[in-house]
Amino acid sequence: MVFAERRRVARRAPRTPGSSSGGRADRVGARAAARARRVTRTDWAGRARTAPARRRPQADRSLPPPGLGPAPRPPATMALVSINELPESILLELFTHVPARQLLLHCRPVCSLWRDLIDLVTLWKRKCLRDGFVTKDWDQPVADWKIFYFLCSLRRNLLRNPCAEEDMGSWRIDSNGGDHWKVESLPGEHGTDFPDPQVKKYFVTSYGMCLKSQLVDLKAEGYWEELMDTFRPEIVVKDWYAARADCGCSYHIRVQLASADYIVLASFEPPPVTIHQWNDATWTEVSHTFSDYPPGVRHILFQHGGKDTQFWAGWYGPRVTNSSIIISPKTSRSPAPSRAPPETLQGQEETS
Repeated sequence: MVFAERRRVARRAPRTPGSSSGGRADRVGARAAARARRVTRTDWAGRARTAPARRRPQADRSLPPPGLGPAPRPPATMALVSINELPESILLELFTHVPARQLLLHCRPVCSLWRDLIDLVTLWKRKCLRDGFVTKDWDQPVADWKIFYFLCSLRRNLLRNPCAEEDMGSWRIDSNGGDHWKVESLPGEHGTDFPDPQVKKYFVTSYGMCLKSQLVDLKAEGYWEELMDTFRPEIVVKDWYAARADCGCSYHIRVQLASADYIVLASFEPPPVTIHQWNDATWTEVSHTFSDYPPGVRHILFQHGGKDTQFWAGWYGPRVTNSSIIISPKTSRSPAPSRAPPETLQGQEETS
C-alpha cells in the first residue's frame, strides 16, 4: 500500500533537466528555435509575424504534356447585346410569331420602340397573311388591320349545337306545344337532302307552337366592350328551314341585339313564313346582317321554330337546322342584303 502511494507521488513530481525526458525537451526547444528564425517582419503593433512555410512548387497544369502543342486558350466572354439593337425588320419578324394577345398585354408596354413596332400596319398584315386570314392578292381596303386580325381570329359560329348533333343540348325550350320538339335524321319522311352533306340532322316541330332559343354573351365569347362599341363589326345571322312535302307549316324567327341590361337595341323579326301543303320540301336559307347598330350591344338572342298548319298529331311542322351567328370584320364592300322569306309562299295564308 505504501509502495503504490510512492509511485503516484513519483509520477506527479516535475521532471528535471537531468531526468530521462531531457531528450524530448531538447527536441521541443529545437523546433521553437526554428520557428523563431522564420520571423521576417513585424505587424502594425510591433509583434513578430512568422513567415509562411515554404511549399513545394507544383507543376503548371495549364501546360500541355510535351509534344502536344500549346494549350488551348479559354473561350472569351461574350458581351451582352440588347435585343433592341437588332434591325427592326428582324424584330417585326419575331413579333409575327408571338400570339396577338401577348403582344398587346406583355410586349407593347416594354418600351417605346416595341410599342411603335407593334402598332405598325405592316406587322398585322403579316400576321393576317401568316394565319391565312388574307391572301397575297387581297385587294380590299381595311380600316384597322389590328382589329381585322382579332375579328378574324374570333370568327366562328356563336350558336352551340346548331345541327342537332347533341339532341336538344344547349337550346332553351321556350314553347313545346303539340307532341313537342324532336330530332330526326336527314332527309326524313317526305323531305329532301340538305345542301351541305356534312349536316346530318335537324330539329322538327309539331302541331302546337314550338320555339327554342339561345342567348349569346358576347363578352364571354371574347368580344370586349370597346370592340363592339367603337368598331361595331358586322353580325351575320343565318338559319335554314324546310317543310314536309305532304303538310303545310308556319316558320318563325327572331334575332335581337341587347345591352348588358337586356334592353333591345336592334331586332330582326320578319313576318312568319307560311308554306302550303304539297310543296317541294326544299331547304331555304334566311340571312340578315346587323351593321351600324347602336353601341352597347352585349348579348344576342336567337329564337326560331313554328308549327304545322294541318294540326296532325306527330311532327309535321317546319324543320330547322344549321343556324349560325357569325361576327365578321367590316370591308369596303356593301354587305349582302337581308334575305327574309316572304310572308306567304304561293298565295297561301297562314291558318290558325
